[in-house]
Amino acid sequence: MQNHDTDDLAEIRRAVASLCEGFPGEYWRAKDAAREYPAEFVDALTKAGFLAALIPAEHGGSGLSLEAACVIMEEIQASGCNGSSAHAQMYIMNTLLRYGSEAQKAEYLPRIASGELRLQAFGVSEPTSGTDTLSLKTRAVRDGNEYIITGQKIWTSRAEHSDLMLLLARTTPREQAASKTEGLSLFLVDMQAALQNGMTVKPIRTMMNHSSCEVFFDDLRIPASALVGEEGKGFRYILSGMNAERILIAAECIGDAKWFIEKATGYAKDRNVFARPIGQNQGVQFPIARAYAQMRAAELMVRHAARVYDEGGNPGEEANMAKLLASEASWAAADMCIQTFGGFGFAEEYDVERKFREARLYTVAPISTNLILSYLAEHVLGLPRSY
Repeated sequence: MQNHDTDDLAEIRRAVASLCEGFPGEYWRAKDAAREYPAEFVDALTKAGFLAALIPAEHGGSGLSLEAACVIMEEIQASGCNGSSAHAQMYIMNTLLRYGSEAQKAEYLPRIASGELRLQAFGVSEPTSGTDTLSLKTRAVRDGNEYIITGQKIWTSRAEHSDLMLLLARTTPREQAASKTEGLSLFLVDMQAALQNGMTVKPIRTMMNHSSCEVFFDDLRIPASALVGEEGKGFRYILSGMNAERILIAAECIGDAKWFIEKATGYAKDRNVFARPIGQNQGVQFPIARAYAQMRAAELMVRHAARVYDEGGNPGEEANMAKLLASEASWAAADMCIQTFGGFGFAEEYDVERKFREARLYTVAPISTNLILSYLAEHVLGLPRSY
């Protein structure tokens, strides 16, 4: 399938595709059946430098643009692999790079880039607040040279497979905060130490192999040096990282859509019913063509959003639209692919049902379609706030 890349991006795409050839459908089916973390795949991405794409070269990373990082994540998905096992390490970097202290960056970034440490857990959502981040209840209370953390997080993916977690907690009660966006603080938590000191991780079994967890904090003590940036400013810190997150995940959705379209096209050419390929029937070929057009349109928005980000702009509008359009294009392509394959689409050996389950996530997470529409209505179109 044609890609409109510069020479540098094309070379990155070829390198990622080559790596992914070592992890065919059999590998992912086995991991999915056993609900196992694809550690070998993540290690290979790390050794190749792909997960350090956004870490500057002075800290041992690749120092690439967000657009290049998008190509990496897109190609992982387009190759039939699953980048959700490691994608957080890319977009979490933004927050640590922009707001972490020089000491934090010097201590952690080179070790993350080398693969010695994994930073893949992002503790934000809670059972009672969901995406209403400002209502979270996890508390961090200063006690001398430490903070005491009490509370609970949910949907903290990869918590069992990460050495570090970025944790958002309330340090000032909401009613005492200067504004509704103040009083939340961000911490870089050493998870191995925390597991011995009041933190408990409980896996959540879901319809796809996503390594999601609940995390409980029972008077967990962490050093005050774990604070990222200023106390009380954590919410604004994660906002800029969320734009990078949405753009990268939108790129993954484009990769998924390309995989579904290529898979369906190949099957429609080869599958013969009534002595003719099913792809000769407009009832089969039109949905594939429509999915392709929808994917291409979404791809343009993803590329545009990444470039706005790389040029130093504030791509709130573009990032949200990219996530909306790409996730819907991916899901439409997934549904089309199942329909094209018919009964065989539900057979594990074709990988369609696995990718179908994985693709369904992204119209819900990390932000739902309805919240994106609310954002666009209020902040772009000037309509009254709906929540």
